[in-house]
Amino acid sequence: MEAVVNKTIKGGEFLIKETEAGQVFIPEEFSEEQRMIAQTCEDFLDKEILPKLEEIDSAKSPELMASLMDKAGELGLLGTSIPEQYGGFGMNFNTSMLVTEKIGAGHSFAVALSAHTGIGTLPILYYGNDAQKAKYLPKLATGEWKAAYCLTEPDSGSDANSGKTKAALSADGKHYVINGQKMWITNGGFAEVFIVFAKIDNDKNLTAFIVEKGFGGVTMNAPEHKMGIKGSDTRQIFFNDCHVPVENMLSSRENGFKIAVNILNIGRIKLAASAIGASKMTLDKAINYANERKQFGVAISTFGAIKYKLGEMATRIYASESACYRAGQNIEDTIEALIAGGMSEADAKLKGVEQFAIECAILKVHGSEVLDYTVDEGVQVYGGMGYSADAPMDRAYRDSRINRIFEGTNEINRLLSVDMILKRAMKGELDLMGPAMAVAKEILAIPEFGEEEEGLFVTEKKYLRNMKKAVLMVAGAAVQKFMMKLADEQEIIMNIADMLIETYACESVLLRTEKLISIKGEAACTLQVDMTRLYINDAVERINVAGKNAVNSFAEGDEQRGMLMGLKRFTKVTPINTKETRRRIAEHLIKENKYTF
Repeated sequence: MEAVVNKTIKGGEFLIKETEAGQVFIPEEFSEEQRMIAQTCEDFLDKEILPKLEEIDSAKSPELMASLMDKAGELGLLGTSIPEQYGGFGMNFNTSMLVTEKIGAGHSFAVALSAHTGIGTLPILYYGNDAQKAKYLPKLATGEWKAAYCLTEPDSGSDANSGKTKAALSADGKHYVINGQKMWITNGGFAEVFIVFAKIDNDKNLTAFIVEKGFGGVTMNAPEHKMGIKGSDTRQIFFNDCHVPVENMLSSRENGFKIAVNILNIGRIKLAASAIGASKMTLDKAINYANERKQFGVAISTFGAIKYKLGEMATRIYASESACYRAGQNIEDTIEALIAGGMSEADAKLKGVEQFAIECAILKVHGSEVLDYTVDEGVQVYGGMGYSADAPMDRAYRDSRINRIFEGTNEINRLLSVDMILKRAMKGELDLMGPAMAVAKEILAIPEFGEEEEGLFVTEKKYLRNMKKAVLMVAGAAVQKFMMKLADEQEIIMNIADMLIETYACESVLLRTEKLISIKGEAACTLQVDMTRLYINDAVERINVAGKNAVNSFAEGDEQRGMLMGLKRFTKVTPINTKETRRRIAEHLIKENKYTF
């Protein structure tokens, strides 16, 4: 796919610009080579991870997970994003996303691998100098050294920059002496390299350091007892007069908070990909069980209530996946355009992801909540067996819950997605004001009834334009009402975020199916059309509810009536038979005995 195609698209612009189907990447376009990489990941899980889930979860020491990471390293799974010159594969962004998706079905192992390849390795790849990259990346690529990321502290969770860990320059000027405590450190028990954030003297902002366990002064608690991901080694790490050579400062002084934020952007979209992998495996197991389990003399997959669940799970997964790889390609195209413009590869990768930080936050929320929905309904399909620790849904249910907390809670990410869009508008990077004012005028005008266009998805595209108008109307009015105090109105911001998230998911699923039809023809895509229409039909209702809740929180009298009328107009849909639509999707899954899209 040509990088130039998407050059004009900026992060957050989906709200005010129409995107053509030809501009997006869809998972069906993955090359033969990319599919082979995905198959390698699946084979690895089938052979090394899935048969040992019980053993991994009950491991009393970190050796087992470390040995599994070694095996992943031998296959090159730890070096997907690392350039070839440092012993990696130098894969592009969406290929690394595909690896993350496939490994995402690996429960605790997926967490360990993601922490190593993502937040553990990427700070050095993107912010390290040549000497740091040459020293650390080859060993991280093979898994000879494992990595961990030390940001969170007992009193600083979401407010990461308030950390109390200190770094002081030694008398001879050769070391920074670090003292402090970090918690919830994934891979803590077996990592040789730690990315540690600390404040030098009385600095306002954090500075990042590359710390080796061998430097001394690094101790840790026993592994934490957790609700889920029990096989992931999570510890408190203590730094007591840990002497770190001055050349191990990462980037520049006080740049640590920026490093943390940018690496979290990547973590967010990768978490969404991982959640898709876990969701697909959960749905596969639910379909298998529904086909095997007999009640009243027939398989429970013949019952409408079960078909509803299977059809709905598939639809949400399809939508989330559509959005994920769309954003992944936008990031990849931006990276390529920046490199072509003369920027270094590392800087381009950071800027590319930073440009789509809004979409990364949206996807993190959507992906983790689709997974939570899927595992919850998966337990329900299994019935009593779903609650048994001997059946697979127990682990899936517990392991999924962390994803709404990881990489910034979903509440933080909802607030961020709206905050970032508004800040870009204020900086003049996004023209929200023009479209928002046009919508405000439209509410006061008499609706136009032109001739209906004809063609597939014409109706859905009209719904999508109206969804965007609904978001602009509510957000614009809220900004006017509260101005700089909007940040204090978190409930309203969350309502707007829900509208924004659903709008992005709807547009992504529509574009994916439209592009797929252009490749395969409409006759081959009838079920994808069903999933698209079903998702959009139900999302419009969700947008309506979120919009009403927001409007009723700050408007009254004529203003309230006018906005509610506008919202009603913007969320009006022609009803579809959702029961039959879901049944068609479910019956295909039941026949194939797996998720096939």
